[in-house]
Amino acid sequence: MQKVILAADHAAFDAKEKLKNYLIHKKYEVIDVGVYNADRADYPEYVKKAVFEIKKYHAYGILLCGSGLGVSMAANKYKGIRAALCRSPLDAEYARKHNNANVLCLGARFNSAEEIIKITDSFFHHPFEAGRHFDRIQMFQDLGE
Repeated sequence: MQKVILAADHAAFDAKEKLKNYLIHKKYEVIDVGVYNADRADYPEYVKKAVFEIKKYHAYGILLCGSGLGVSMAANKYKGIRAALCRSPLDAEYARKHNNANVLCLGARFNSAEEIIKITDSFFHHPFEAGRHFDRIQMFQDLGE
């Protein structure tokens, strides 16, 4: 069973809950690090919690906020995290195939729950192609702090 770490802020709470239920139905093991209601929350706190779990379990992560931009910026501050903001299944396909993304970032105000599910399916359906892409990822893997 594939483990997935899930986190969101208040703006994406409803979308996270729908996605969580879908993933559980598809037999993923979901670790939800919050938020647990729609009260105002600061996404960097939940990104930090998610990244800790992603690294601990060598798992994939899915982060949601209103636009997806904030969670992607925050997640990419962490060494070893390759977070991709995806607004379409094609974005998710190439994030995995060419960039070996280990975190999917989604915007609940930009995509419907149905679109988020399709994007997520694409993310998990496409493996990393390696080859020429492997060397490129190695070039930036150890950048940052």
